[in-house]
Amino acid sequence: MADPEIIVLGSINMDLVVHGQRIPRPGETVVGGEFRQLAGGKGANQAVAAARLGQSPVMLLAALGDDPLARSLRDNLAAENICSEQVLEIPGSSSGVAAILVDAKGENCISVAPGANALIRPDHLEQLPSSAWQQATIFLASLEVPVETVARGLELARQHGLLTILNPAPASQLTDDQELLSELDVITPNALEAEQLSGLPVGSQQQAIEAGRQIQQRGPATVIITLGSQGAVLVGETEQLFAARTVQAIDSTAAGDCFNGALAVRLAEGDSIDAAVAFANKAASICVTRHGAGPSLPGRQDLAALE
Repeated sequence: MADPEIIVLGSINMDLVVHGQRIPRPGETVVGGEFRQLAGGKGANQAVAAARLGQSPVMLLAALGDDPLARSLRDNLAAENICSEQVLEIPGSSSGVAAILVDAKGENCISVAPGANALIRPDHLEQLPSSAWQQATIFLASLEVPVETVARGLELARQHGLLTILNPAPASQLTDDQELLSELDVITPNALEAEQLSGLPVGSQQQAIEAGRQIQQRGPATVIITLGSQGAVLVGETEQLFAARTVQAIDSTAAGDCFNGALAVRLAEGDSIDAAVAFANKAASICVTRHGAGPSLPGRQDLAALE
């Protein structure tokens, strides 16, 4: 496979998904759900989204265990034409697993056993051929892998002139004494993550703008806050609001990953940041109308049909 234009660093999991009428409260059992086992993980989801929506090679930097799940997950990457030579197999570890509960409104809660995702180290990134860094234009990372590994990836990406994007999920990985945000061109929190990073409430678009300005002061040149049914807010040199398409949402599991993969694609293609956000917002609106993580991610033809 040719050297990538987009490099994605993040997790790869097997998602164990139960769809039910509602999400149980602590100590409660809710009977009557439907079960699916699907490939997922924020890194893999974002790479798949970019591969389906773009026209250039995508490379995933991730880690799997040496268990039976690993083969299935690796086969899925191959089927999506993702460059997976740098997906490590870590002996003696399990592959990541996510238990996902989805209610009738499409809202979800997720519990993750990271397995090998927690074992990918900064020195693993040194194994990436220099030609890959030289060919790529976009580096996209999320935080279901160790934050020190993400920090090294961002550092290497900046050294090679790549535009850097961080999806800060989960935002609890970031602390005030870390300088990771200073390595960023773009950060893409959702409303909850924006609250955690800014210390401000994010219940409206105007509050999102204020939180975005606060986050921007910590280093990122551009802050994009995704707000679900309220759309998205872009805080850069100016502020801009993006309305969400009206859809019947049934599963929001991979909407953020879809948004980030789509954003990376259009920025790699040379689009302006506002055009890229509009494209990503549209892609995510399709994602939430489908079940599952990987299966819900749209292709370029799906977006063309909305034109």
